[in-house]
Amino acid sequence: MKKKKRSNYTKEFKEEAVKLVTEQGYSYAEAGRNLGVNSNLLSRWKREIEEDGGDYGNTASLQAELKHLRKENKQLKMEREILKKAAAFFAKEQG
Repeated sequence: MKKKKRSNYTKEFKEEAVKLVTEQGYSYAEAGRNLGVNSNLLSRWKREIEEDGGDYGNTASLQAELKHLRKENKQLKMEREILKKAAAFFAKEQG
C-alpha cells in the first residue's frame, strides 16, 4: 500500500483560498471543491489567519470601508450628472 504524500500549501495560497469564503461569498464546500482541498481545511486556515491577527477576521472594518466607498461613489455620480446637465444647458445657450 502506497503512502499518500501530504500536500504543503503556501501562505499566499491559504490566504487567497480564505478570501474566496470571506470576501467573495463562496461556501467552504464550494471553495474547497474548486481548489481541490477539504472544506474543513479551509475553515482551519481561516481560524489560523484570524488567530494570527489577519485582516479577514476584521469584517466590521471592511464593511464600514465598503459603506463609505459606496456613499462616496454615489456622491461622485450625482456630481458628474449635474456637470453633464450644466454643460448641455450652456451649450444650448451659446449655440
